[in-house]
Amino acid sequence: MASLFPLACLLIGCFSVSLAEVLNFSDLYPPLWKESPGQFSDYKMKNGKYLINPWVYPERMGMYKILLIQTARYFEKFAPENEQNSLWGLPLQHGWQYSTGRLADPTKRTDCGYESGDRLCISVDSWWADLNYFLCALPFLAAVDSGIMGISSDQVTLLLPPKDQTKFCSSVSTCQLAFPKIMKKWNAFYQKLKLPSSSFEDLLKYLWDAHTVTLEGTQKSFEKRFEYYSKPEVDFGKSWSATVKYLAASLFPTTLVRIHEFQKGLPPRLLVDGDKAPFISDFTKLQNEVLLGLNLIRDVDNAIGSFSLTAWKILMKTEGARKLFLGLLETFIEVSKLTSLGQ
Repeated sequence: MASLFPLACLLIGCFSVSLAEVLNFSDLYPPLWKESPGQFSDYKMKNGKYLINPWVYPERMGMYKILLIQTARYFEKFAPENEQNSLWGLPLQHGWQYSTGRLADPTKRTDCGYESGDRLCISVDSWWADLNYFLCALPFLAAVDSGIMGISSDQVTLLLPPKDQTKFCSSVSTCQLAFPKIMKKWNAFYQKLKLPSSSFEDLLKYLWDAHTVTLEGTQKSFEKRFEYYSKPEVDFGKSWSATVKYLAASLFPTTLVRIHEFQKGLPPRLLVDGDKAPFISDFTKLQNEVLLGLNLIRDVDNAIGSFSLTAWKILMKTEGARKLFLGLLETFIEVSKLTSLGQ
């Protein structure tokens, strides 16, 4: 078990960023949050169904916004202003993908997602956009099916992309048919959410379970998208996917302030040939260190196979170990804050 401590330190080092004192939570919301739909009536309706185009950034972000609004009442007991809603990680990741150009057409055959073209367009050729689709559509539609969204299961339809339509599902019924295990996991999360007795850690367990199963059940379908990216970007994508599994095992809290601050350490643009951490000149020191750390986690995971993750999961099974890990993380955060003040 001693071999796990370098991995723990690596994870801690990767995410050692300072938590700012927040005066206004709305300042932390993802790009175009205020402009995105916040209720079903903001979308078009046809034949009694709400039509949502998840291949337009504000419309996909609006799905997250409605989800956060409709689940806010279940998180009131943890903190005010919905800050402790554990679903914040999903829209914040989507916002980071948008702001860093990762939703744009990587083939560059179209202007989808580019400042010089259709900036709000989400490209179906984007590896990031495709995986995010399922981390948006499936939790959103499962929430509809669970009854917490205030509409019936047959009242919403998602528009399919212009190509590869058979890879995607577009309604509660088609997603249940195509991804029964994943939809069941998200439904289990919402059922747990409804229970007044559920603790914050309980909800994190169900959330991370649904999150990891979603990635495991969908990412293989889009591996060919990697051919559109540079090797450093492909390596980063694989590193991020590997790291998520370790964060899930630790029940990492996906709250508004924490995720917003931690994303400051992620790459601010697509990686290109020649980018090599920790020597990327237009990245901050933190971004270089985080990228280096994520790649090291991937290398360890690849070299040892499933052993490192299995061992990490065993270690993280106890509440004491998880608290110790997160406590160490908070200590590093405080040290980082003091270091920044001393500069």
